[in-house]
Amino acid sequence: MADPSTYRPAPGAIPLSPGVYKFRDAHGRVIYVGKAKNLRQRLSSYFQDVANLHPRTATMVTTAASVEWTVVSTEVEALQLEYSWIKEFDPRFNVKYRDDKSYPELAVTLNEEFPRVQVMRGAHKKGVRYFGPYGHAWAIRETVDLLLRVFPVRTCSNGVFKRAQQVGRPCLLGYIGKCAAPCVGRVDAAEHRELAEEFCDFMAGRTGNYLRRLEQQMQEAAADMEYEKAARLRDDLGALRRAMEKNAVVLGDGTDADLLAVAEDELEAAVQIFHVRGGRVRGQRGWVTDKVEDVDTAGLVEHALQQLYGAGTEQVPREVLVPAVPGEAVHEWLSGLRGAHVDLRVPQRGDKKDLMETVQRNAQQALALHKTKRASDLTTRSRALQEIADALELDSVPLRVECFDISHLQGEDVVASMVVFEDGLARKSEYRRFQIKGFEGQDDVRSMHEVITRRFRRYLQEREQTGEWAVPEEVPAPEETPETPETPDGDEALTDENGRPKRFAYPPQLLVVDGGQPQVAAAQRALAELGIDDVAVCGLAKRLEEVWLPGQDDPVVLPRSSEGLYLLQRARDEAHRFALTYQRSKRAKRLTAGELDSVPGLGETRRRALLKHFGSLKKLRAATVDELCEVPGIGRRTAETVAAALASRTPAAFAINTATGEIIEDSSTTAVPRSGEET
Repeated sequence: MADPSTYRPAPGAIPLSPGVYKFRDAHGRVIYVGKAKNLRQRLSSYFQDVANLHPRTATMVTTAASVEWTVVSTEVEALQLEYSWIKEFDPRFNVKYRDDKSYPELAVTLNEEFPRVQVMRGAHKKGVRYFGPYGHAWAIRETVDLLLRVFPVRTCSNGVFKRAQQVGRPCLLGYIGKCAAPCVGRVDAAEHRELAEEFCDFMAGRTGNYLRRLEQQMQEAAADMEYEKAARLRDDLGALRRAMEKNAVVLGDGTDADLLAVAEDELEAAVQIFHVRGGRVRGQRGWVTDKVEDVDTAGLVEHALQQLYGAGTEQVPREVLVPAVPGEAVHEWLSGLRGAHVDLRVPQRGDKKDLMETVQRNAQQALALHKTKRASDLTTRSRALQEIADALELDSVPLRVECFDISHLQGEDVVASMVVFEDGLARKSEYRRFQIKGFEGQDDVRSMHEVITRRFRRYLQEREQTGEWAVPEEVPAPEETPETPETPDGDEALTDENGRPKRFAYPPQLLVVDGGQPQVAAAQRALAELGIDDVAVCGLAKRLEEVWLPGQDDPVVLPRSSEGLYLLQRARDEAHRFALTYQRSKRAKRLTAGELDSVPGLGETRRRALLKHFGSLKKLRAATVDELCEVPGIGRRTAETVAAALASRTPAAFAINTATGEIIEDSSTTAVPRSGEET
């Protein structure tokens, strides 16, 4: 831990202008980004007696080793630059709302000849009418399912639509009356567009006239003794009313507004947002964050607004109602994003204040629920890290933990994984995976030595490039291909915005290996050969969950109820999952090599298209040339080549998940797992 006085800027060196500042640790990594109207006044507040600082602020300034700043012209520029740097550097001590996904919206593609109703996420497109956002995609589908019986607009993809046009048969929705089937000419383009526009009018809140017209038609049908028509209209009215109940009017003036409420304690804060469009609540979302410094409610609101509107995927409404108004710069920034005035204020009375109280209750409940979640509780994580430090006799708590695991199948396709936990939370953007290139075989100890050597050699090489450290002369530097990890399902991207692997220049305070004494000894030996002596090493054995340390004959046994053991288990299990996923993907690719890879004129894209279309090699092998030609991108000559090649080869033991396109093992093949691996 650094003494803040060692890197405190000289008196008078800090300007009085607005700007953005960055704290960096001893390895040059940005750990905190902040903005200030007066840089000198703000930065001076960090360099006071550490005992007077907020606990998390004290941890930040003692972890940092330097501070730098950039002067800007206005507070609005500072706000924009701060947001950009937080996104770029992802500092560990900044306020980070963990739920930063895009939320689904109901979209009607009026820019197409035959408009389509669908669920969409992300940036808005020109010519598409949007309603929402909604908290869940299933909420949109429930509403659409009710409305389709009255407004049978198409919901199918363009591929399904074109195929129905070719074969002259509608899909199931066309047969059951939930699609007007423009694909087969039941309605023309003008009639279908009129249905889509009526759908949009209803979703926009103009419901009264339409409901009255349906009621009148129902009564007229009953008077004419057309009872079947009257019953159908009655059911249509019921469906529309149920859809309206899901979007009850909360603001009678048809306001478009976002309402934001905050519930907080000394360590954490929960944010809840209600999206009101046309006077109706169209969506809800919630975030939870650790309070890194002594930030007030207005500061939390400012960070939430940055995340909500900063990416440009969320439209800024006319009104934004908050519990505390942040600085004028935020108001100017929002107005600039919208291109018109934004009313940013605290509601004082009436329906808007009542609705804000509802949002506030949701925030309080969200914070209470979050406190019960073991893995996300800051106090629990801090206790877990302290227990690990005490059990392993470390000088300080391990803020960064890296865990390694080896995976193979009977000595083939040997791979390794590296997962990273910072402040007790998985940091998936830092995950890495390795191919063990030097040998094949069931030698986990040798594999562990290789992967630790490669990881920390990269660390030393990157430190050498910065001029801070030099690579020891005795360390060999063989040619090595940089890791180019792919992204498995459910994990975040492993490369930066330019497609390059992220840096290895940040060492852990604790290195954990999946295994016992042999694996720990191999990891320690690799570090010693590289001249690294400031990284603690331990291993977690699966059988009895024992913690092994280098050079010790007896393990450290943590209580089963220990939060520290729970954190180590989570890191070990995550490393095992990550390695196993990579190993299976390599095995699946290898299984295809002898079947389709050598077919002339058949590249990766068309191989995937064939396998996804037929589902398995067995069905692909049984397909005729004409059936092969139905696959997009496959011509008759290529189809004849594929059919001839497959007819001369024995079956391979794998298949394709037709829903996802993922290669999976065939059920007739039994793979023998490595020691300790689940089947």
